[in-house]
Amino acid sequence: MRRQAAPPTATGGSPGSLDAEGPAKSPVEKAWAFVRRYPVVAVTCLVLLATLVLLQLGLELQVRVLASAYAAVIVVVRSAGMVRSLREGRWGIDLLALMAIGSTVAVGEYLAALVVILMLTGGESLENFAQGCAARELRSLLDRAPRFAHREGAGAVLEDTPIGEVAPGDVLVVRPSELVPVDGELLSDSASLDESSLTGESLPVERSRGQLLLSGSVNGEAAIRMRAAATAADSQYSRIIALVEEASNSRAPVVRLADRYAVPFTLLALAMAGTAWFLSGEPLRFAQVLVVATPCPLLIAAPVAFLAGTSQAAHKGIIIKNTRTLEQLAKAQTAVFDKTGTLTSGRPVLDEIRVAPGQGEALGNQRILQLAASAEQYSSHVLAASVIDAAKAANLSLLPVQQATESATHGVEAVCDGQGVVVGKAALVRSLSTGFREAAVHGGQLAVHVAVDGQYAGALVMKDPLRRNAVDTLARLRSLGVRNTMLLTGDAHATAAHIAEEAGIGRVQAECLPEDKVNTVAAIQERPVLMVGDGVNDAPVLAAADVGIAMGAKGATAASESADVVVMLDDVSKVAQAVAIGKRTVAVALVSIWTGIGLSLVLMAIAMTGFIPAVAGALLQELVDLATILNGLRALHGADWKPGTDLKPAPPPRPATSG
Repeated sequence: MRRQAAPPTATGGSPGSLDAEGPAKSPVEKAWAFVRRYPVVAVTCLVLLATLVLLQLGLELQVRVLASAYAAVIVVVRSAGMVRSLREGRWGIDLLALMAIGSTVAVGEYLAALVVILMLTGGESLENFAQGCAARELRSLLDRAPRFAHREGAGAVLEDTPIGEVAPGDVLVVRPSELVPVDGELLSDSASLDESSLTGESLPVERSRGQLLLSGSVNGEAAIRMRAAATAADSQYSRIIALVEEASNSRAPVVRLADRYAVPFTLLALAMAGTAWFLSGEPLRFAQVLVVATPCPLLIAAPVAFLAGTSQAAHKGIIIKNTRTLEQLAKAQTAVFDKTGTLTSGRPVLDEIRVAPGQGEALGNQRILQLAASAEQYSSHVLAASVIDAAKAANLSLLPVQQATESATHGVEAVCDGQGVVVGKAALVRSLSTGFREAAVHGGQLAVHVAVDGQYAGALVMKDPLRRNAVDTLARLRSLGVRNTMLLTGDAHATAAHIAEEAGIGRVQAECLPEDKVNTVAAIQERPVLMVGDGVNDAPVLAAADVGIAMGAKGATAASESADVVVMLDDVSKVAQAVAIGKRTVAVALVSIWTGIGLSLVLMAIAMTGFIPAVAGALLQELVDLATILNGLRALHGADWKPGTDLKPAPPPRPATSG
């Protein structure tokens, strides 16, 4: 049977794992967690409940004192934060709410004050709740970072040394499936490494003695020796972590949707309330108008719509970590894609079989593939599974193997159904066969050579193909207003240009390091910018983009933790669906806001005449809130799309260009 690689562990320079989730919480624990997370909402509910109980007992004076004192505390505490915001030039919707609370307390309408407080704090809690658990930006990267290295001591004895104590010149051993702990020089004859998380190249990378190894690469099936060339802090993996931190901290804040309507609504409400007071001569009239003018539609409408939008997205396998991301998705102008694992499947497949004259022609395509796949059962090379899958897809049964010997990282020799078979790299097959010919491959292709009974038979050409729904997804994005597209990858330019042409992407930037990707995205003029990628190498640029979208289905947790949106399914069409959900959610939120404002204006006009008491006004305002909530919940539906359906005509993409 084919050998399987052991899962990496946290020690010995390999990746760690995230903490396991704890046991399910009881209702009491959930309630206590809610109180700790939203203490003001909980206390407001408690005070409101106590007020209603005391009123039933006829203790009106105690009710007045309790409610008024609590409202006064809220006004004082919130005023400090409001003043800081005003000094920073941020005019929010708190001013009108605080004036409504203060005015109702001043005229003795304490129940109305409590209702306004509940709406103020409850709306913010809804918005905060919708953001989910997005506070662990860097945890995945830090957990995966190597903690120890196997350093050779006296007498070639291995010592597990903390990664921070590794110095340039130290000789290290990297075991199979472990992460390379620091940048260094390869001392072994050869090594097969998975650098996909660093460079985006899905095919295995072969290194020979003296070549540079990058920290964060995953070693193959054979242990290797290396000489450290840098400390952990100066190595590639640590630089990626630093880039993520820097990009996350430098991301500009986005103004809340409701705040944009705060100034005109506040000025209009104050003008109407002041006019009512002036014409009637009663300060109570001022409070009555402000109560129905309390910006509950602004406080509630957008959070409810955004909560509904994020819920709908989650049901479709799209995790949107914060509500502001929905606004950015709705306004997106540019979509930037990584190649490997994003636009492509990330797993090589058989592209073609090159048959050599003589032995290859005598055997034929199917026999060559069958023999190669049978021998590859005993290979630990990462391409072995792809060869076996190709044989199964062709309905070819695997032949019995009498004996097999693997040359680590080079290939395998086997006797299959009585025939001698050699499968692997050119060097191995050339040395064990006659008539060898080097197979010409294009960008993104890799040849697996095959010899049978000592004669060269041909090559299996592998490639990482474009996802079948990638073209439809890009067309859908263009129909949604995302007119500019770009391919940004660490892969070779020839491969990147070919994939971009197939997908219909306008611009290409290839052979990029993580720093290059961050700089390129920062320089894009058409914003907001969506960046779609996976792997550790994409983590910094996902954090730097206006919206980072991680294809997290294959466990690319570093990218997932750095992103604003995580696609939990291995389906790139979910990117277009996320944009569609963002557009619909914002549209629903705006309708809710304008509906709430319109109803509030009608109530304010009536309150100016004195026909709506403050408590009744607060209750009527609750009906306005209910209308905005019900409308906001419409974001739970719609924005559904499957690749290849309901596409609007889109302009043809521009030819792929570099830069």
